[in-house]
Amino acid sequence: MEEVVIDFYLDSGSGLPPYQQLVRQVRHALRLGLLKEGDRLPTVKEVVAQLAINPNTVLKAYRELEHEELVAARPGVGTFVTATLAGTALAAHGPLRAELRRWLAKARRAGLDDESIEALFATTFRATGHEEIA
Repeated sequence: MEEVVIDFYLDSGSGLPPYQQLVRQVRHALRLGLLKEGDRLPTVKEVVAQLAINPNTVLKAYRELEHEELVAARPGVGTFVTATLAGTALAAHGPLRAELRRWLAKARRAGLDDESIEALFATTFRATGHEEIA
């Protein structure tokens, strides 16, 4: 059987319903190249056991991902990735992630807690939009 390559988690402070959190995590993993075509998502039973959530929540997330044509269910076998969202800029992720880690460490040394860091990032991200940052 294929190896499962994503571990789901729930963030009660995110403001998103659990099924949307699962969808978002799969989309992020596809965008970052962490999930690839052919990878198997955890079974509904595995996710329910891991997160202690209702099976219908997982089914709803997987149905939405199927509707977006990102995954396909194979009865009796599992749910598999059928498309990717990783773009041509995937090679840039490594250096950018390293730079972001350095920035996060600097922010923590400056005394910012996680919520402050998230707020700073989110407001700066929204303020700059898709502008080119020099």
